[in-house]
Amino acid sequence: MDVIDAIGNTPLIELKKVSAGLPVKIFIKCEHLNPGGSVKDRTARGIVTDAEERGLLRPGATMIEGTAGNTGVGLALLASARGYRLICVLPEKMAIDKRIALCQLGSEVIITKNGPLTAPHNFRNVAARLAEENGYFLTNQFHNPANISAHYGTPKYRGTGEEIVKQMRELGYEKIGAFVCSSGTGGTISGVGKRLKEHDVATQVVLADPVGSSMAGWVNTGTLGPDGPFAVEGIGSGSVPGNLHRDVLDFAESVSDAEAFAMVERLVKEEGLTVGGSTGVNVVAAIRVAQRGNLSGPVVTLAADQWDRYKSTAWMQAWMAREAATVTLPT
Repeated sequence: MDVIDAIGNTPLIELKKVSAGLPVKIFIKCEHLNPGGSVKDRTARGIVTDAEERGLLRPGATMIEGTAGNTGVGLALLASARGYRLICVLPEKMAIDKRIALCQLGSEVIITKNGPLTAPHNFRNVAARLAEENGYFLTNQFHNPANISAHYGTPKYRGTGEEIVKQMRELGYEKIGAFVCSSGTGGTISGVGKRLKEHDVATQVVLADPVGSSMAGWVNTGTLGPDGPFAVEGIGSGSVPGNLHRDVLDFAESVSDAEAFAMVERLVKEEGLTVGGSTGVNVVAAIRVAQRGNLSGPVVTLAADQWDRYKSTAWMQAWMAREAATVTLPT
């Protein structure tokens, strides 16, 4: 047994305060409690074990990934346990906390200038180019189908979707009204959504997308929406990742940065959940879905990652400054 066996089987809990008075209950899958602090530990495990089984990863190999940080952390844990070298390519807009964490975990970090996927210096393009030039194994989370399988389920590991079905049954719910989740690579919502629709075709699968991302427009209309700036990290895009499968999705909800960050503060203070901005997006969208009341059961969403990797960001710094102003100093 090693760290790979500690991934998954995360708790599913009810949000009792932020969803009070809604027609249906909201439950949240606490993926921030994985050993690397995010849902992307599952993605990393799925990609690494699949590559090992197919003979693409051998002892001493070098892995490389273009990442917003969380998949990199998951891969770094597995690289340490399995004896691989890891290179993570991050765009400069990502929190410095993530760069430091990746270095502490033993990975090599390359920072690129921010840029669209059409730009050669885009972090994903840089990772792909370095893999091709040096013979590294590109883990390729945005297109690798093992990412989706990690959340749908494999013969060896129960997926996130199967865990949700099992846990909801244990809570007395056979039907799940909706699953609401944001998308970075698409692997989580596509894998979980597919499994939940197999369980009950009436379950709605809803993309929670930051305002400024183009993907909500694509889900709702078939055409990419405007591509604008947003501060929430790790989700949203101006293009559609290969692992986001539109046939699994019913519709999308757009959530502003301000709404997301305000919800993070509520989740910390009212629910005891120390989560990051993408979880705020998920919960705001989940509340909207629950408010409509046209569901066959409760809403389920995800706590995607821990708040510790955002302490250097502007939104977290502003929150910390507000709290510091309320501290009473000894006289």
